[in-house]
Amino acid sequence: MNRRRAKRWIMGVAFAFGLLALAAFGLWRWAEAQGSAATLEWVDARFPRSTAVSLAARAQYGTDPAQRAELWVPAGESTDQAKPLVVFVHGGGWHSGAPEDYRFVARTLGEAGFATALVGYRLVPDGRYPAMLQDTAAAIAWARKAAAGNGVATDRIVLAGHSAGAYNVLMMTLDPRWLAAAGVPESAIGGTISLAGPADFYPFTSDSARNALGHVDDPATTQPITFARGDAPPLLLMHGTADTVVRVRNARRLAAAVEARGGRVEEREYEGMGHAGIIMALSKPFAQGGIVREPLIDFARRVTAPASPAESPSVPVQRETR
Repeated sequence: MNRRRAKRWIMGVAFAFGLLALAAFGLWRWAEAQGSAATLEWVDARFPRSTAVSLAARAQYGTDPAQRAELWVPAGESTDQAKPLVVFVHGGGWHSGAPEDYRFVARTLGEAGFATALVGYRLVPDGRYPAMLQDTAAAIAWARKAAAGNGVATDRIVLAGHSAGAYNVLMMTLDPRWLAAAGVPESAIGGTISLAGPADFYPFTSDSARNALGHVDDPATTQPITFARGDAPPLLLMHGTADTVVRVRNARRLAAAVEARGGRVEEREYEGMGHAGIIMALSKPFAQGGIVREPLIDFARRVTAPASPAESPSVPVQRETR
């Protein structure tokens, strides 16, 4: 009798775990299909974090409603060591998105000890090239000033973005004129992380790209790969192989171009992962064991670590597929 009860109990537990796994998979597919960062933010906010983050600063850095930004810092005891800063730029095809929808990124990075600036930029039609790049540079300048007054380091910041936002930060990193115009020294950029970023996508095949960039007389000047160089800050290119919105060839081609010029670049591909999946992996409950989060944080720590006078941060040229 006891054996029967034990067997039924084990089967019941297994069945319950099976239902939970099925529910989690269904939630994943639903969130991925929604493609909504606001939905993702709502889900993530319902899960506990080991370290909370607090809003340290918020600003409207321009007259357009989309020109806004906010700075989040890890809560808890203060230390003598300034926290490193990540400036994250949202996606949305240059026509949608908002910084507030990506607070889950600030929470994820906050658990690793990073402060995070979430920044917006003018959206199409007002945000057509080069407006989105001018705004991103201006927002980075604001983030550095806001961070300086909140115990956050500003000398080796990390730029990061997803999709259209990844394009913006790649252009900040590879074409030095944008940051220079905003008064941000290139030496302030420790490294840049692209999550599913468009880097070599002309001829334009999507309405998003045509609406944002199609009016430019010389389309080559809109492409990050055009500005690939060996002396740029280190790059981490993360891309899903099943991404049908921004094909993985963008990461591969940019990595090859930077590598050919002697630059520092690291490319990571995720087998079967789609366009939304790579940003979802920075949220709960979709972290998938940290397959995106952990290498991203490792890179950010390396490029923000204080360098001795005789050395610079090392980022090997490598490719990895998961």
